[in-house]
Amino acid sequence: MSALNDRADGADGADGAGGADGVRIGVVTFPGSLDDRDALRAARTMGAEPVPVWHADDDLHGVDAVILPGGFSYGDHLRTGAIARFARVMDAVRAFAADGGPVLGICNGFQILCEAGLLPGALIRNRSLSFVCRWVNLRTENPSGIGVDWPDGEVVQIPIKHGEGQFVADAAVLDRLEADGRVALRYCSPAGEVTEAFNPNGAARAIAGIRNEAGNVVGLMPHPEHAVDPDLGPTGGQLVLGWLLGAAQAHRRARTQARVTV
Repeated sequence: MSALNDRADGADGADGAGGADGVRIGVVTFPGSLDDRDALRAARTMGAEPVPVWHADDDLHGVDAVILPGGFSYGDHLRTGAIARFARVMDAVRAFAADGGPVLGICNGFQILCEAGLLPGALIRNRSLSFVCRWVNLRTENPSGIGVDWPDGEVVQIPIKHGEGQFVADAAVLDRLEADGRVALRYCSPAGEVTEAFNPNGAARAIAGIRNEAGNVVGLMPHPEHAVDPDLGPTGGQLVLGWLLGAAQAHRRARTQARVTV
């Protein structure tokens, strides 16, 4: 634990030492967010500069990527993410995503992205009606679509902890996600087999993570921020956060090139 804490000193401020070519990762805190500090520390552990963003902020403070973290945002008693999607900062998140900026929604963040219309489908109560908290195996699928490495068929371990993680959508939406290669992660066995025995929440087609049409917005139920430090266990989360850093660098290069061209 101390190794991670040492690397995470100052993770709650926006003036970190930077890294990963100075990539700045913004983490939005909503009332009720639980894993925002973990996401800030994970960003620093991966070599980025973590930048706290408050739900009432008007802008994203010039970040290169955004994380909507897990937790239990205000209004979840109505429907998960249903009220948080109206937060002032979400206007900035929508504009950022529309401009090609990479956005990662984790657990409650995934729910908020669906409620905000940035991703299709919805997350409902687990089929067992019980909260689940354990390590799971996930199979990566389909390239990211934005020129950033995303392996196909790799099995990684990342923990889950949710009561409303069952991804659902109508058959037409599910078929479109499959046809367009927008399923990013699926629950699977250690060998990569997709069966109901390894589906922890009853998600449709064992879907654990999806992306938008452009490929720059990703939502997933597992918690990659808890799986980046080898001192603490498996490091499957490095793949997800590595994608985010790569997408952030690509987006920043594109913005720089656009300014130079103008």
